[in-house]
Amino acid sequence: MGQGTRLLDEARRWDETALAEIYDCYAPAIYRYVYRKTGDRDTAQDLTAATFQRFLEALRRGAGPRDHLSGWLFRVAHNLVADHYRKQPDEPPIALDDAMPTVPAVQAETAARKDRVERARTALKQLTPLQQQVLLLRYLEGMSLRDVAAVLERTVGSVKALQHRAVNALHRVLEDDDGG
Repeated sequence: MGQGTRLLDEARRWDETALAEIYDCYAPAIYRYVYRKTGDRDTAQDLTAATFQRFLEALRRGAGPRDHLSGWLFRVAHNLVADHYRKQPDEPPIALDDAMPTVPAVQAETAARKDRVERARTALKQLTPLQQQVLLLRYLEGMSLRDVAAVLERTVGSVKALQHRAVNALHRVLEDDDGG
């Protein structure tokens, strides 16, 4: 029995140590994910807490994840973010640049790096929302293909194809931007 399965079994029995271990293990990644999607610290904290509240409610009902705990938690967080934006249609998502404090670009290297980051962000915006989601979960959150598939409720093959198309599209956009 793997570590994740053991933790889930203990959590279903309301073992406080297991519940705390699950929270400690997954809360930082859920928070980072929600923060990247919302750009607001308070909203990210609220939606992270709501994710774990839903987890506890599911356990109380005898439901919740049987395996792929990470995927289940990220799917709940993703749905909460979507619900958050549905409730506030007049308020567009905050760009990460707007949410982060700016640091004066003192050196040419810093300015060049900032330009590369902006080019990458612009290129990412040209991808479909699903392709963006796959890249965010795979490369920024470091999730496995299997976990991304669980979050997106897709097959591993579908996630591989989405990832492949997204990376190729990014490459083309960035290559075109360089004039090459």
